[in-house]
Amino acid sequence: MATENKELQTQEVEKQEITTNGAERTRARKAYVPRADIFETKDAVVVVADMPGVDENTIDITLEKGVLSINGFVEQDRPDNYSLAYAEYEVGDYFRRFTLSNEVDQENIQATVKNGVLRLHLPKVGPAQAKKISVKAA
Repeated sequence: MATENKELQTQEVEKQEITTNGAERTRARKAYVPRADIFETKDAVVVVADMPGVDENTIDITLEKGVLSINGFVEQDRPDNYSLAYAEYEVGDYFRRFTLSNEVDQENIQATVKNGVLRLHLPKVGPAQAKKISVKAA
């Protein structure tokens, strides 16, 4: 019986910086696109986004005209009396938008954040119910 060695292949992923196409940001710092996984169940769509350094007080989620916008604000924590000599990781804010389909119940979206991971629960709209329409004489 032959055994196979399977090596775990890893891929280094660069942080993707937001480009503003000429628009200016209100904060003078970099912003990044948070990496996200999207899962679909029969009842909902779930979005899981990695946003290290963000908590419930530093995240802003808005829904306008079917577009869900996520803004995460991160403040760099630097120890007193130290200066940065070398950095492999840049700190910045997060920004991402998702256009929602009409299958999402936009009134019942829920969001939680734990340890820098945002979880959005987007429930689906139930099937349309048949409705009897009464007719009145004019």
